[in-house]
This record gives sequence, C-alpha cells and structure tokens, in this order.
Amino acid sequence: MATTEAIRETGRITRISGPIVEAEGMGGVGMYEVVEVGPDGLIGEVIRVAGDLATIQVYEHTGGLRTGLEVTRTGRPLSLVLGPGLIGGIFDGIQHPLEVFCREIGPFITRGAKAAPIDLDKEWEVELTVQRGDEVQPGQVFGRLQETPSVEHRLLVPPTVSGKVVHVEPPGKHAARDTLCTVQTGDGSTRELTMVQQWPSRQGRPFRGRRRPTQPLTTGQRVLDTLFPLARGGAAAVPGDFGTGKTVVQQQLAKWSDADIVVYVGCGERGNEMTDILRHFPKLEDPRTGRSLMDRTVLIANTSNMPVAAREVSIYTGITIAEYYRDMGYDVALMADSTSRWAEALREVSSRMEELPAEEGFPAYLSTRLAQFYERAGAVDTLGGERGSVTIVGAVSPPGGDFSEPVTQHTTRFVRCFWALDRELAYARHFPSVSWLHSYSEYADDIEEWWQQADPEWGRLRREALDVLNEEERLREIVNLVGPDVLPDSQRLVLLTAELIKDGFLQQNAFDPVDTYCEPEKQAALLRALVTFHRRAMRVIEAGAPVVRVRELEIVQTLARAKSTIKNGDKAAFDALLQELGKQFDEVEAQYR
Repeated sequence: MATTEAIRETGRITRISGPIVEAEGMGGVGMYEVVEVGPDGLIGEVIRVAGDLATIQVYEHTGGLRTGLEVTRTGRPLSLVLGPGLIGGIFDGIQHPLEVFCREIGPFITRGAKAAPIDLDKEWEVELTVQRGDEVQPGQVFGRLQETPSVEHRLLVPPTVSGKVVHVEPPGKHAARDTLCTVQTGDGSTRELTMVQQWPSRQGRPFRGRRRPTQPLTTGQRVLDTLFPLARGGAAAVPGDFGTGKTVVQQQLAKWSDADIVVYVGCGERGNEMTDILRHFPKLEDPRTGRSLMDRTVLIANTSNMPVAAREVSIYTGITIAEYYRDMGYDVALMADSTSRWAEALREVSSRMEELPAEEGFPAYLSTRLAQFYERAGAVDTLGGERGSVTIVGAVSPPGGDFSEPVTQHTTRFVRCFWALDRELAYARHFPSVSWLHSYSEYADDIEEWWQQADPEWGRLRREALDVLNEEERLREIVNLVGPDVLPDSQRLVLLTAELIKDGFLQQNAFDPVDTYCEPEKQAALLRALVTFHRRAMRVIEAGAPVVRVRELEIVQTLARAKSTIKNGDKAAFDALLQELGKQFDEVEAQYR
C-alpha cells in the first residue's frame, strides 16, 4: 500500500489513444495501481511503467479528455467490494451496480459516475460465532446471516488477519459497514472486522490446498453429464460458431447444474443478448427451491458497446466473486460468455500500446492471460477448513467456427473438458449441438466411482456408446458413397443403434417439461437400455435374423420416446422397459435357433 504522500501525487496526460492514456510525472507508481483520470475522475489502471511515464487503460469512455489534464494516484490495486448483497446483483466489468445507476442516473451511464457496489447501510440480522478471547485464523467464519432465502452468507476473517478477539458486538441487526468484532493481531495492532472486505481482482484468493476432483458438476444435460462430464472444480470450454447455442448451453447450466452459486459473466456480448439474459434470469424458477434463480446468481454485464478495457477486467471481477463464495464452502459455477471477445479486448488494447502482435494480431501474452484465468478454477480446502470449488465454463466464439484460431487453440491447453458445438447439428435442430466426434473430457476416470452409484457399469456403458457413435461415423462415409444396402447386417445395426443414441439420448428438448432436465439415475438407466438393445440385437443378428427384423420391433420406438415418456425417479418404468426389451428379443431369437 502506498503512503499518504504518494496517494496525493498527480501526473499529466501526454497522449490519448482510445482507452489508452499515457501520463508523465508518475514516478513511483506501481503496476496495476488504480488512478483517477481527468476532472471526472475516470477509473483507470496502470498497465505499463517506463521511468515516470505510465500507460493507463481507462475503464470508462475517454471522449473529451485532452493532454495536460491531471491523473491522480490512489495507491491501491483495482479491488472488489465483497460482502452481503452481491447475490442477485447486476454489475458491470468494474463492479458498478447497474441497477443503482439505472434508478438514479437513467439508462445511460454518465462518465465518472460512482456508487457503492453493495448497500453499506443496509441492515442484516447477524449471528456472530466468536466470543471475546477467541483466537481467530485467516478465512475462519466469525458470523452468519441470510443473504437470500437460498444462500447463507458466512462472514470470513480476511486472509491477512489473525489474532485474539478483544471485542464483539451483540447479535442482532447491523449495517454492512458496522464493526462487528475487533481482533488484536500478533504485532499488537487491532483490526476491526465488518461484513465487507476488499480484494484485488487480479490476485487469486489463497487456500490451504487443492483436492483431486472426484465429483461431477451434474447439469441434467445427457450429452454433457454422460459422454463428456465436467468435474466440480474443473474447467470446460464451449467453442462454437454463431447460432450453435453457446449462450443457451450456458443458461441451461446456470439453471440446472448442482452448483450452489452461479456467477454469469457476459463479456463483450451483444446488447440484445445480454438484455434478454437480464430479463430472463429473474423470471427463471430455481428447480431446487422453487424461488427465483437470481437468489443464487450474480450477473456481470459488460456488453460490446461498453468501454473495451472494462471488458478485459470483467472476467477477473467474476472469478474473484466466485472465489469469495468458494471460501465460504460453496460450490460455485462461473459462466464466461465469451472469452473470445475478452481476447479481442486484449488485442485492441495491445495494438493501441503499439506492442508487437503475434498470431492473428493477438498479443504474445494471450496464452498467459488465459492460463491465469483458468487456473483459478479448482476444488480446494479453504483457509477456514471448508471444502469449496470454482468450476469455470468458458464460451469461445471462433470466427467462422474455425477451431484452429489462437483463442480456441490456447484454451484447449488449459481445460480438461471440451464441448465442441457443431454447426451442422445446430442447423439440423439437434440441440444441444455438442459434437460427439470433436468433444472430449479428461474427467471421466476421476468421477467414474461417483457414477457407479447410479450404475456399477457406467464406465463400460459409456465407452460402448461412444464406440458405436465413432463406428457409425466411419460407416457413414461408405454409406454416402455406395448406400447402406452394401453393408452387412451387423454394420447396419450400428447405424440403427447410433440413430437411437443420437435421437433418444443425445438430443434434448429444453422446452419439454420432462426432457429439459435428466437426473443422473435416469441418464444411467437410459444409457443401459440403449446399450442392452445393441448387445441383444447383435446377438440375434449373429443367430441369422436380418436387421430389418430388429428395426420392426416395437421396442425401437419405445426407446426413442423414453427420454420424454419416463419421468425422473421412475425406476420401475425402466425395469419394465428392460423386461419388455428382453421379451421381444427372446421371441426373435427363438425364431432363428
């Protein structure tokens, strides 16, 4: 932290290039220090220092600035205000409360507008969990309050504070800014603890250690959970061309995933898309509580017409808020839509700084910045002894659906789950349009033990289904050339089973009240039924039955409709389905013995 004298120091603008401002007379300024630019006090951040010349990226519109205006140092990094009131909030990339601005200023944000991200005067009913004389450690819970009907907010001792409690306020209603207890640290000084703490957005919050991911983040989407599962604390990329459904996939994950908290970052999205999310989310019903989904959601809205520099920092704002709730012991899911537009912001700022461009004009440090973001995902043991996780799902928008472009390629280096969206599937109205040929997950082995609770053979069933889909793609090339009639019946059966898997398992209707969400037990049961069909069908074909005889069985249509005719939790219906399947194949087998 800079001294008081340093905070009063000012410099002068010497150059302006869009969001990039250069100022002289800034000797002693630190990298990523926040400064206030011009008479309106526009928020900026120092991103390069050369002697007393500082390069600043300004997070607000720079129109009207001119050379010679003052730049004032603050002596602190860009930090977020963390405390009760974040849940249900809508913020821009630098944590401006957009709802407050809309109410007090209007639909357009004025330059230099400032407001506290959370209401510091709002009173909360607090239950303190420490007493005078207690020793407290960093990250320890010292109080609790009900932030929303769905989320209990746990007040944490800041990571830099430890010592003996010398004063505690009585329980009851307190404002967010009020001192709740006083801690005497080891050097004899005292620290007053409130409900609010600040943390630098670019710095990851500390934890005791990482844990191996062994539990999936269940989403209710069969193609994701079963074929390409994502672990809690993992990282996934969702690349896809325009119109392939990236935003819809992330909205489905936000609604149906079993995360405790959802942080949704609209990074550079078009204004109409973000507006739809802002209107749609508060109306969504949380399937776990029946209340509004906003009761466990934080929205970061930074549209493409907002200042480009704020887009660059918006994902750090989102991940810092996610880590804050992780430290309380929650499982948090962060949706970043899209990291491609975040990378475009990096490219624009880099070009205005006249840095040497790398591939496709992106800066040479693109991969480093992506790594710094994705490495903040993880399942951890927190400082306070809790277990929490941050799972990151980052959408990527490669131009023209070209997965070889730099952002997609670099992202694949830092994620272990890749959900590639396919344009042809989307145009064929097959949703989710996740390609089973180009997608992959490296978490399947880590979480197989968890899935074995739903079905002991889950791993083998999954691999058999993938084998059928891959074999079908190979045969499809032959079929396109000479037709299916030249294939032997065993290979024509592969085509039939693959169609059943694609239509009856992978395709999912978000508007069907039964099919929109598929619980793990139903996924495992449906997968077993389809694989069992393939095994029995192969047996009767080897016995001499033609594939046409298999196609005529009633069970084929029954399997195709089971995803929407059998509800979650109806185990008896799947048992009956397997019995009927066995009965019909027994009859066919008896004819060809």
